[in-house]
Amino acid sequence: MAERELDLLVVGGGVVGAGTALDAATRGLSTGLVEARDWASGTSSRSSKLVHGGLRYLEMLDFVLVREALKERGLLLERLAPHLVKPVPFLYPLRHKGWERLYAGSGVALYDAMSMARGHGRGLPLHRHLSRRHALRVAPALRKDALVGALQYYDAQMDDARYVATLVRTAAAYGTKVANRARVTDFLREGERVVGARVQDVEGGGEYEIRAQQIVNATGVWTDDTQSMVGERGQFHVRASKGIHLVVPKDRIHSSSGLILRTEKSVLFVIPWGRHWIVGTTDTDWDLDKAHPAASSADIDYLLEHVNSVLAVPLTRDDVEGVYAGLRPLLAGESDATSKLSREHTVAHPVPGLVVVAGGKYTTYRVMAKDAVDAAVHALDMRVAECVTEDIPLLGAEGYRALWNARARIAQRTGLHVVRVEHLLNRFGSLAEEVLELVAADPTLGEPLTAADDYLRAEIVYAASHEGARHLDDVLTRRTRISIETFDRGTRSAREAAELMAPVLGWDKDHIEREVEHYQKRVEAERESQRQPDDLTADAARLGAPDIVPL
Repeated sequence: MAERELDLLVVGGGVVGAGTALDAATRGLSTGLVEARDWASGTSSRSSKLVHGGLRYLEMLDFVLVREALKERGLLLERLAPHLVKPVPFLYPLRHKGWERLYAGSGVALYDAMSMARGHGRGLPLHRHLSRRHALRVAPALRKDALVGALQYYDAQMDDARYVATLVRTAAAYGTKVANRARVTDFLREGERVVGARVQDVEGGGEYEIRAQQIVNATGVWTDDTQSMVGERGQFHVRASKGIHLVVPKDRIHSSSGLILRTEKSVLFVIPWGRHWIVGTTDTDWDLDKAHPAASSADIDYLLEHVNSVLAVPLTRDDVEGVYAGLRPLLAGESDATSKLSREHTVAHPVPGLVVVAGGKYTTYRVMAKDAVDAAVHALDMRVAECVTEDIPLLGAEGYRALWNARARIAQRTGLHVVRVEHLLNRFGSLAEEVLELVAADPTLGEPLTAADDYLRAEIVYAASHEGARHLDDVLTRRTRISIETFDRGTRSAREAAELMAPVLGWDKDHIEREVEHYQKRVEAERESQRQPDDLTADAARLGAPDIVPL
């Protein structure tokens, strides 16, 4: 990147930054992408894992946002990433007879109609009205007095961190130069104009000056911090809202459908997640450490109390396998309550050479990326093609359906159980063949990890060799979800995973020890923070574990 001037440099390796890099590269622009930590290590790995139109925004009469999000949901399901984005059913329990079924039913009917009208809703079944008896057959976990009937509708979900890693690899495949653990410390200026960035190689040491005709700031909740480097906050301000999620085993809630419940402040989701459920989320202001938002004991109690209000067998603290906290980047200024702040996005050009994109929601990342690149190319002295990402499938999408149809034959050929093959196809799509090549070369990699048997040993090696994972934390927290899917939070898998990564990354015994020790300290600090009564004490406890690469 430092060797010759780029057309576009994108700062921030979350979903919007990665999407912006792919958009720019597929328009023929020379593009660079830098991220201070690991891909998706901020908000983009800590979401509710939903690709959705935003049913509750219909109630706010925000039809434009819902229509846009529904179109994107359809594109992701059908064309761009069918291997990563999957339909998921939700049950909405009705508490009042008569009027509520009419009110909520008309909202869900409109949601389906808007989806179908754009021609991108055919991949999902339409909503259904259920009697109380039928709803309890679908979700026996519900208390009989918690509903008088229900609606069932469909949205979609994905593994957010895996999605971003795939997006980055796709951008790289189209020529983007990408570097994680590369932190922007300052912007280069010529007069008023921003002409590049000074970037610190956090991993290997050294500083680089990367020059670019245009820079896009896509740093999410860090937007204001990044903007301050040019002494310019811009026309808007990004506010961080904390949302926490609990992960509990599948057998703790007896249901064949996800649940969506109203709370006094927002909505609560119970989302199917493999052999688990994700329960979330909260919505509270956060102005403490942005890199490691902490879930307090009060946050966990809030979610348990609300979900238990409808469950026949209540959940307890002992049922919680994993907890994670993320920060939504909301555009400030429209409302004091964070749950009412807009999920609209905005693009601004505060100083020449620098474009800022902020706000929005995960589902509409591609539209945000398009708008950011449109703003950047407006200032370039050349003809640039229109956005084409509506027709650019992510790596692994091409050929996925054919391989899915052949999964029994692949299982026979590789000696893996068909369920394992399905797992690989739904995580890597057609790139699963690369993982299977590792197994063919070393059959021990076809064995599951000892303490996290949802994942094959080959997936750990592949994360380090193909997916840009540099540390144990990257693998256990983002390339896999072992850190939230096991009661030990990944500590029992840590040594085995580090030993699998070592030959790929050239680690010696001391380095393995350091990685394992750091990971264990991180888990201890998170557990300690979750015992604290409030945000301040939880944040202080979480900061007890330093980053493996201090920033």
